[in-house]
Amino acid sequence: MNLIAQVKLLTTPDQVSALKRTLETANAACGYISDLAWEHHCFKRYELQKRFYPKIRQKFPDLSSQVVIRCIAKVTDAYTHPGHQGKLDRKTKRAFKPHGSISYDQRILSWRTKQDEPVVSIWSVEGRLKILFALGPRQKARIEQGLRGAADLIYRDGTFYLHQVCEVEEPDPDDPEGWLGIDLGIVNLATTSDGDTFSGKALEARRQWYEQRRAILQSVGTRSAKRALMKLSGRFARFQKHVNHCISKALVGAAKRTSCGIALEDLRGIRKRVRVRRGQRTRHHNWAFYQLGQFVTYKARLAGVAVTMVDPGYTSQLCPLCGHISRANRKSRDWFACSSCGFAAPADHVAAINIAARADVDRPMDSTEELKDIPLSIAAPFEVRVNAPQLAVG
Repeated sequence: MNLIAQVKLLTTPDQVSALKRTLETANAACGYISDLAWEHHCFKRYELQKRFYPKIRQKFPDLSSQVVIRCIAKVTDAYTHPGHQGKLDRKTKRAFKPHGSISYDQRILSWRTKQDEPVVSIWSVEGRLKILFALGPRQKARIEQGLRGAADLIYRDGTFYLHQVCEVEEPDPDDPEGWLGIDLGIVNLATTSDGDTFSGKALEARRQWYEQRRAILQSVGTRSAKRALMKLSGRFARFQKHVNHCISKALVGAAKRTSCGIALEDLRGIRKRVRVRRGQRTRHHNWAFYQLGQFVTYKARLAGVAVTMVDPGYTSQLCPLCGHISRANRKSRDWFACSSCGFAAPADHVAAINIAARADVDRPMDSTEELKDIPLSIAAPFEVRVNAPQLAVG
């Protein structure tokens, strides 16, 4: 499996100046290459390289040959449609920020970690630079285990970072004895079929605070207010990322302890399918379900826990006891009550149970009124309400 090791560079003022000039020159070259590609309708990497490499080298003599190759690759990647390998997106001409990240391969970057002071040797427009870097035990283990592919040089908040792709050994997944269904949401970020709930209340309170604070500072408009806005930039995203890391670690740990696999909903395209009120749009579009799913997936693979994706259709409307599917079963956002048999329970917990059941039967959800293959024993922890008939459970 390929993972990223993020490394902070401990640069001197002269090294900062050299790296900033390197970024500016390389991104100027990317802009020039993008102009050539747009003008000549040439968007494929090797065709661009074959036709315009000498011209680019002549225009930017400070760049080495390998950096020019990486700049051409960056431009062609920018014109590749995200999520569709090889498909081009030519609707708009791409532009590049002066301090945007650039890619380094092993010809123009090398790591030296087996010494008292770890050093990275990196190419710049002012020659090779040997820069000290901060390296934690996890990042060191990843880099020493095996480098794979390129590293990105990133300039963020006045500090340079290297994001190095590393090849990490991945154990074979264990055969699951059952499935831990996970329902992802906004009010409750994650709810498991075992009944564990991870509330999003603290995250939403933090989001609202940052939103109100930004609005106040933007209305003031002074220089000091703008400096405060810059300090706020990215803080909520980092907090949200930390929360998702904590939740994903807990979910994978629970699955590992119980020898279960993890069943997640396939929520691709949900923002286009779901309509929400104007007041809820910011909260809905800030929902980092994809990031949480990615964290769960890679942590599970590292732990040897199997992961499967299931169709989320009707999981919140299906009764796990009798199989009845109806929109009327969802009495409110928080509560599920079957209109056929009277079974009632927290709505997110019911959805998680249905996700686990679908992974167990290993087939798509049936949208008919009856779904008889779901085992009745999964409803045992719940109480039958609303004048329900007497049912034998389990």
